[in-house]
Amino acid sequence: MDGSGSPTLEQVAAVAGVSRATVSRVVNGSPKVLPDTVAAVEQAIRQLGYVPNRAARALVTRRTDSVAIVVPEPDTRVFSDPFFAGMLSGISRTLAPTSSQLVLLIEPSEGDDQRFIRYLRGGHVDGAIIISHHGRDNVLQEIAQLPLPIVFSARPLGVDVPVASVDVDNVAGARTGVQHLLTIGRRKVATVAGPLDMTAGLDRLTGYKDVMKEAGLPALIEYGDFTADGGEQATLRLLDAHPDLDGLFVASDLMATAALRVLSQRGRRVPTDVAVVGFDDSVLATTTTPKLTTVRQPVEQLGARLAEILLAKIAGAHLTAPEIYNTELIIRDSA
Repeated sequence: MDGSGSPTLEQVAAVAGVSRATVSRVVNGSPKVLPDTVAAVEQAIRQLGYVPNRAARALVTRRTDSVAIVVPEPDTRVFSDPFFAGMLSGISRTLAPTSSQLVLLIEPSEGDDQRFIRYLRGGHVDGAIIISHHGRDNVLQEIAQLPLPIVFSARPLGVDVPVASVDVDNVAGARTGVQHLLTIGRRKVATVAGPLDMTAGLDRLTGYKDVMKEAGLPALIEYGDFTADGGEQATLRLLDAHPDLDGLFVASDLMATAALRVLSQRGRRVPTDVAVVGFDDSVLATTTTPKLTTVRQPVEQLGARLAEILLAKIAGAHLTAPEIYNTELIIRDSA
């Protein structure tokens, strides 16, 4: 035992009948050890309850067995939006069979994005997944150029180097939702768009504008920030400016739930007076009154694929191409 009462590498070696160096090679996953010797060392480890020193192992293997999930958003948004729960579920499920531990980095209240850069440069993790990023202050460009395996949850804005990313076709998804509103006879269709410094905000707005232009109808736009409060304020502004609107495409389910509340408070019946379509198909979509018609994106599948790509990059794969998944319109009572 060492001073802490924990079994030591030397004791494992003595029980297994091998050298300390051999035990170290087994612990660090070296292929240069005979199977019988590996079995003997592993039996000794179980017998003694030995736990490898991760810090010492990292010095040998240059691996930390840790992966960072970087979310440049305030904790209030991360823990209130089901999108993040779905992403983390998919990532966690994929990493579970491996030895990698998750480290969650959330934007501090003062918005110090450079904190992320300092941490990722510090050698604390083997790679990082960047989720819900904003194109601001050249931070994404700095992250993309780090000598570290990185994968983004969407096309990073303002980055001019090839990077691996996973996302859905947001333009096509938005087009599907808006076209559905026109198909059911709505003609004064507005949108609560997302922020324009995010890929999802830009692309979903593009899809809305394209359909309205093709139909020869005016675009009625207010901007939210993918939060319930942002959706509420944007819907109020739309109703003040266009009290006779009869269709509403909202760029996220969380904002759409707030829009439904505002419409109810203003005496506008859904879908009789105003048909509403959201985007995500999160757990919120079936808890609203009425249940929300929405564009489904496979969030857990996206999270799982992000983790798969990161593990491949950590293992040495050179992956830089974006991967794009399809969306699906889920029709419920609101439209």
